[in-house]
Amino acid sequence: MGFIISAIIFLILLYSVIPYVLSRGLGVNVVKRGRDLSKIAFTFDDGPNPVYTPILLDLLKENEVKATFFVVGTKAEKYPELIQRMHNEGHLIGIHNYVHHSNWFMAPWKVRNGLKNTAKVIKSITGVTPIYYRPPWGMLNLFDFMRRGKYKIILWSIMAEDWRTSGGSEKIKQRLANIKGGDVILLHDCGDTLGAESDAPRNTINALRDVLKTVKTKGFTCVRVDELVEKL
Repeated sequence: MGFIISAIIFLILLYSVIPYVLSRGLGVNVVKRGRDLSKIAFTFDDGPNPVYTPILLDLLKENEVKATFFVVGTKAEKYPELIQRMHNEGHLIGIHNYVHHSNWFMAPWKVRNGLKNTAKVIKSITGVTPIYYRPPWGMLNLFDFMRRGKYKIILWSIMAEDWRTSGGSEKIKQRLANIKGGDVILLHDCGDTLGAESDAPRNTINALRDVLKTVKTKGFTCVRVDELVEKL
């Protein structure tokens, strides 16, 4: 009995925790930041959202900023006009997966089918096949880690913990006060996932009104992820 329990624990560690430590902790087989210290990349997860994504796109356009959106396939299907607008306005669209579930608790074939389905949705709207991928919560399983295939996995070097409303926009601004060149910044344009609050993106957008001005005064250029990592 003890052997079986030990074997189960080992398999759980092998499937989830070890890939997590190697990727999130050590950056193995993933990209967490770029080398060009004159550039930074703002990335937005969990959308599109019919309320907040249009406001965010307006703000990015006003500031002439190009960003990256890691979208959920089911939401992209529901709001294709927002995916089309992202594409038309020059933003990069990546995959977050078809549903916002942890890869730790999904079989590898389900994760793979989710990637395939989301890629099809994005291509059907934009004509472009996405190759950049960020799993929900950055949780890679063993098969993500070992068999990336054509996808380039993008994590992040700085996050604002903007999925909760506590602390308001000031908390977000404080967490983004020390942005450095090459940073990949994790933010959210939708708050309807597990552990998030539905109106949290309002604080993100309000904080960005100041943050985008600040990074420009520091001389950073805000680019898409593919532009930041193209030489890696």
